[in-house]
Amino acid sequence: MSTIEALYIFDEHNTPLLDHTYNGRPPASSTLLPLYLAHPSPRPSLIYLPNTNPSTLLYSIIQDQLLFLCPCSTDTEPLQILEFLHRTADALEDFLGAPLLASKIEANYDVVAQLLNEMVDGGVISCTEPNALRDVVEAPNFIKSLLGGVGLPSSTPSSLTAGNSGGSFSLARGASPRLGPSGGPGGASQAASTVPWRRANVRHTSNEMYVDIVETLNVTLSPSGRPLAAIANGSIAFTAKVSGVPDLNLQLGCPGGPANTIALPVFHPCVRLNRWKDRPGDLSFVPPDGRFLLAAYEVDLLGPAALEAFSTTTTLKSSPKLNIPATVSVQTALGPSASDFEVKLHLNPRFAGSKSSSALSNSGPSSRGGGGRGLSGAGFASSATQGTTAAPTVESMTVHIPLPASVKNVTDLRVSRSAGEAGYAPGDRGIEWRLTSRELNALMANDRGSGTSLDATLRGTVVGADADDLHDAENGGAGALSTNTYDYDDDAAGSYQSSSSSNHPRGSKPTSKPPNVETERKKMKVLMPSCATVSFSVKGWLPSGIKVESLGVDMKRSSGLGSGVTPYKGVKYLGVSKKGVECRC
Repeated sequence: MSTIEALYIFDEHNTPLLDHTYNGRPPASSTLLPLYLAHPSPRPSLIYLPNTNPSTLLYSIIQDQLLFLCPCSTDTEPLQILEFLHRTADALEDFLGAPLLASKIEANYDVVAQLLNEMVDGGVISCTEPNALRDVVEAPNFIKSLLGGVGLPSSTPSSLTAGNSGGSFSLARGASPRLGPSGGPGGASQAASTVPWRRANVRHTSNEMYVDIVETLNVTLSPSGRPLAAIANGSIAFTAKVSGVPDLNLQLGCPGGPANTIALPVFHPCVRLNRWKDRPGDLSFVPPDGRFLLAAYEVDLLGPAALEAFSTTTTLKSSPKLNIPATVSVQTALGPSASDFEVKLHLNPRFAGSKSSSALSNSGPSSRGGGGRGLSGAGFASSATQGTTAAPTVESMTVHIPLPASVKNVTDLRVSRSAGEAGYAPGDRGIEWRLTSRELNALMANDRGSGTSLDATLRGTVVGADADDLHDAENGGAGALSTNTYDYDDDAAGSYQSSSSSNHPRGSKPTSKPPNVETERKKMKVLMPSCATVSFSVKGWLPSGIKVESLGVDMKRSSGLGSGVTPYKGVKYLGVSKKGVECRC
């Protein structure tokens, strides 16, 4: 069993914020920090320190520029320790607010101490669920803190070591905790929840449930445009604001069936795994209160027959097709001097959205916040908002063209058809070509319904980093060094002095050979971009085609909701590519 010995938190300037010791006598934070910083960046999450006594495994994460360190001197499970650090950062964000800042920790040392003591008991991880922690630790409140500061009663617990962990807590920078009367939220007056991940006595005036499915696209294209790999990583975020203890059923559907499409699924502990194994795509669970990550998965967009399609007998037309908003291709070494390149963006008119609400009259379910479709208590309803499953809309698009370090400048950048703006500054490592949603809709408006892709091109000329130096050397400028070579072979006829004087008279320069066209093209080839990536976000569209078929409440298993109460339900879809569509050349 993994044992948490200590937790150290440092701010963005590597100044210690707090030291919390759970078990044993781990090395001090002042000893571990220099050893951690001695490793070159990027530093791994797990570092072995043999110079400490005893030898120590140092686990680390960085959250909002705050450094979390956890030393372990025994053999532990690495993923468990790293997961504990991530959950600690998430719990602090949940109680103190995001982003997690050093000033928030300094102003709420008492809350942080209670959280750390409740999450670990004697070095053993005990409770990391935010809902369960809220039953025993009260979130900071400005009014209550003000009352406690002037001596009036407040509900802030007085003990910095609440719980039974037996650990020690050290403040940094001379801060003093706020003290108040005993009897916090974890007292005997409050009943404990029967569900470990859900708060007790949950009450909401308006009962609502929201499903947000986000998929991140990663596609690699060959120079010919053939897809080599296409993976979509999805996450299902669920927001439950329902009174009592609801028992929910969420049904997922997709072309080909969830059993054949969804791979490597991971679930929140509230999900009943037996139900998913018997009926893939059916999620039955009692949700925590508030927003949480319900599930995550992976989808291979090329399908299981992708390897057969990559055989030498198949052609480009028979290769797997991808229905994504945009792809890109790169052509290099263009022009008479082979110094030009061209990046062609292929847009899919299907993602232009709709012009009017009449086009969405038969689109099916409505969208929540313009991101997919919504579920009402009485069923599905239509909506006129853009960004639905029937008419997905691209919010923005950016093409990034990385350049080699030897490129000094890019001149004559021009975009066809006024398709966005391309920017480059000398010294940058890449070109950014940005297109707004309005520009994308204007480009695809004329080709709406044609079903063919629309192309926009970016062309530019690269200049090598040594172009000016070579020019000065050819003109004999100041600081230019001679590149002539001399033969010092004694066996050659005559001495090197006579040989040099006979071949090149005094005061004359050797004649240079005319430049070789093929050699110049090879030099420019090194300066050409090797790939291009596309970033975008699309409302109302998922690359995998997964959708929510139904979302309901099992009234027989639920309790505390009330008879006749039908929660409002909403679903939102979002497809994202963060430099995920890459074409190599």
